[in-house]
Amino acid sequence: MKTGVAIFGLLLATSALGIAAVETMPGSARAAAAKAPQFGRWGIDLAAMDRSVKPGDDFFRYVNGAWYDKAVIPSDRTSTGSFLDLDIQSEDRVRGLMVELEARKASLSAEEKRVYDLYHSYADAARVEQLGLKAVEPDLQRIADLKSLDDVARAMASVPMGTQSLFRSGIGIDDKNPAAYTVFLNQSGLGLPDRDYYLLDEKGIVAARTAYRAYIAQILSLGGISDADKKAQSIFDLETEIAKLHWSRAERRNADKVYNPTTVAEMEKSSPQFPWRTYLSELGIPGAKEGTRRVVVAENTAFPQLAAVFAKTPVEVWRDYLTFHYLSGHAAYLPQRFDDARFAFFGKVLGGQAEQLARDKRAVRFIGGVIGEGVGKLYVAKYFSPVARAKAQELVRNLLSVYRQRIQTADWMSPATRQKGLEKVDSFIVKIGYPDKWRDYSKLQTDSSDLLGNAKRASVFEWNRKLVRLDGAVDRAEWGMSPQTVNAYYNSSLNEIVFPAAILQPPFFDPNADDAVNYGGIGAVIGHEISHGFDDQGSKYDAKGVLQNWWTEDDRKNFDGRTTSLSNQYNSYTSVQGLHVNGQLTLGENIADLAGLTVAQAAYHLSLKGKPAPVLDGFTGDQRLFLGYAQVWRYKAHEETARQRLLSDPHSPPEFRVDGPVRNVDAWYQAFDIKPENKLYLAPEVRVRLW
Repeated sequence: MKTGVAIFGLLLATSALGIAAVETMPGSARAAAAKAPQFGRWGIDLAAMDRSVKPGDDFFRYVNGAWYDKAVIPSDRTSTGSFLDLDIQSEDRVRGLMVELEARKASLSAEEKRVYDLYHSYADAARVEQLGLKAVEPDLQRIADLKSLDDVARAMASVPMGTQSLFRSGIGIDDKNPAAYTVFLNQSGLGLPDRDYYLLDEKGIVAARTAYRAYIAQILSLGGISDADKKAQSIFDLETEIAKLHWSRAERRNADKVYNPTTVAEMEKSSPQFPWRTYLSELGIPGAKEGTRRVVVAENTAFPQLAAVFAKTPVEVWRDYLTFHYLSGHAAYLPQRFDDARFAFFGKVLGGQAEQLARDKRAVRFIGGVIGEGVGKLYVAKYFSPVARAKAQELVRNLLSVYRQRIQTADWMSPATRQKGLEKVDSFIVKIGYPDKWRDYSKLQTDSSDLLGNAKRASVFEWNRKLVRLDGAVDRAEWGMSPQTVNAYYNSSLNEIVFPAAILQPPFFDPNADDAVNYGGIGAVIGHEISHGFDDQGSKYDAKGVLQNWWTEDDRKNFDGRTTSLSNQYNSYTSVQGLHVNGQLTLGENIADLAGLTVAQAAYHLSLKGKPAPVLDGFTGDQRLFLGYAQVWRYKAHEETARQRLLSDPHSPPEFRVDGPVRNVDAWYQAFDIKPENKLYLAPEVRVRLW
């Protein structure tokens, strides 16, 4: 299910990467305040640079080195940098909105009350402590009462209970028929971030495995389960067996390979040891009971083996497994001893985070994930500028224009493929800021004193929202991110690029900064998302969003040869000792970074309309553009977080999102006079050129 490719990965189980936007003030007040860019005199934080480093040796450090050396990762975070700065700013703004709702809680609209109830129920730790385990006792008893494998399958499928499942189900747009929704099934079942955490012997991973076994036992003990150590080992052994059967993340990127339509009846033949009708009927899927429902299976060769594991595992082991995952997954809704235990493992061990994020800040993330557009509607009304939206639209037009030119002049592309590519560019849907139609949450019932109930009702609401449209028309106006999310994405099935309000602010976009800096920032982000339509997987979807080949055989072979060279480049990069970047896993993002930066530089020159770019503080226009690009990616993380990103994130580590693309861009060599003796230098004939 291809729902969207984002500019930045959402990691560490947060509901949203961050919540921020361009703050606005009425009329003349804003105009008076908007005189200087946020960074430096023209948009770049020159004090952040390390000019002792040659740009051709390490461009990331040349632009961000002084900042990196001084940067301190906050004790309640796993990293710091441009995205985290905006995330922190967002929390303050959203919490401010919640204070405003609190002040007038007696007169809130129905929409506002839902947001307030959800926020308050999470932030009120005393109430959670007071309730203890009483609220979860019915679910725990249901798990304890499981007698058969059919019972286990029903528990795995239970939306309100929300525990772990061997398979993950979802409803999304059909890759081969973007006018319809379908049911998707994927491999699942693991508690650690990726199968490699069970299979690799790198020292940090081995330490994480050891800590995970102890964590399983701790959670079981807190839940009053006897023989916790023995049961924890059985659960860990089961997950290790599951992990051995999982496809790698790189394999799962292949759009053709993971599109395997079938019927429930056919699944019973191919994977007969799992009760598919029972499982899917519990989810409420129409036609499941009759076996006629069409579903799309992703990791099809793994399913028969996973089903075999399901059948041979005793029911009592599944009961312990489900009990652990239920308590662990709901830890934030339970007494503090559960919350603290979960943080000690997922926060400290896997992320290197020193202390837990404050409860009210986590409440911001909670409501962002549960009622994102409800929060977004309040946020946009106060913090988003129509000026920013208009300027972003202009930038998008320029970037699309350049992309059109690049396809027209690509000497390696045949006329037939070129025509299809131009049709795709001309068919792009652009969404900026916020939805034209806000999501309707009127059926979501909330209670300010019932956190667990709110979470369960929200899960059921969201599932039912998708379930009722399964056989209906696709909602092409829907957004996959809330406006307050600091990110952007491309959706291949709708051939759309989406830029939430929150990303239209410094360092990505500053209406008071130099144009070159903005093209290096938000321009490269826009180019990145457009380029996802032409990366190794997005290029498999045509102008209408249909997964089908529109390339000639020679053109595809030529393109694949270029992208293979790029993959090989990234395979040589390492940011954690003993672990390299996975060039195949990160290929789509690396293509988008390279093509996005290349097109942004060309679009900047288009915007000059033949006039020479000014020189500011000794920096030419192209130099400022590349500085702006690198500034966006300043980032510093704990080793534990860096390890998790390397293993599970399709985005390369930020330092390689700078140094990786620039060394393939001819204009960068010219801008900074890069010589063969420089470490990043690539001979012209080995540079990867795409668009």
